[in-house]
Amino acid sequence: MAQEAGDGLVRQLLRFGIVGGVSALVDLGVYALGLHLGLATYAARALSFAAGTTTAYALNRRWTFAATGGARRAAGFAVLYGTTFVVILATNALGLALLPESSWRVTLAWAASQGLGTAINFVLLRRVVFRD
Repeated sequence: MAQEAGDGLVRQLLRFGIVGGVSALVDLGVYALGLHLGLATYAARALSFAAGTTTAYALNRRWTFAATGGARRAAGFAVLYGTTFVVILATNALGLALLPESSWRVTLAWAASQGLGTAINFVLLRRVVFRD
């Protein structure tokens, strides 16, 4: 029984990683496009977060956690991602303030914010939002 539970966690982690990769590419693509179009970094990051979040919710709910929808889960997801939104914006801003000027500065700040947000999201999606 413990082995099956461990296998389920590993499967969820792998699927979450794949979904995270796809969602991160969507997020980074929208972020880069927003910056290219002249948006401020915070506006581009906000739009990219929304695009990545929408992708992550749709794929994780169905594929990673095989969960049904519903108002309670949608509300839990919204609260979690709203909180994560603040965390990633603060992390991105901190990275931009602390990292030295370079061609990779913006991407590194984005990656740090994305990594922290991803870790928070997996734990809370698994333990709270999509819990059986």
